[in-house]
Amino acid sequence: MNVPVIEQAKIQARVLVPIVKTLEGELGTERAHTLVRKALGDLFRRHGEEFWRSKTGTDLGQRMASAFGTFARGEALEYRVLEQSHDAFEIDVQRCRYAEFYKELGEPELGFLLVCSADFLFSEGFGGDIELTRTQTIMQGASHCDFRYRRKIAD
Repeated sequence: MNVPVIEQAKIQARVLVPIVKTLEGELGTERAHTLVRKALGDLFRRHGEEFWRSKTGTDLGQRMASAFGTFARGEALEYRVLEQSHDAFEIDVQRCRYAEFYKELGEPELGFLLVCSADFLFSEGFGGDIELTRTQTIMQGASHCDFRYRRKIAD
């Protein structure tokens, strides 16, 4: 069964949102979010490692274009590629159904915790020579998400 990532995220939210809300009530928001990030961190890193190992070649742009194609399935994302090369992949996400879903739930801050925060953990699984920079997200109210993947060049 090949379920689009957006649908997987919606299914997960039905379980995770009530758990996180309960943790927030018991432990406070900051402590609860720290625990959730810690609990999910290794999982997202492993997903990144598995994704990276499953791809052949060394072209960062091709690998990331493949990843975003997967995340965008089911019309989940609309984005514009700014740069795609061997050592870089830069896009602006202009529409995000993940953010729309969490906003409909009234929980965009949990959407950021459970979806957007995973982007950095996922990219850590690529190894130490790939760096993700992102300064804003639609989930947090920005007009777009600015993903900038770069291969670190050794000095």
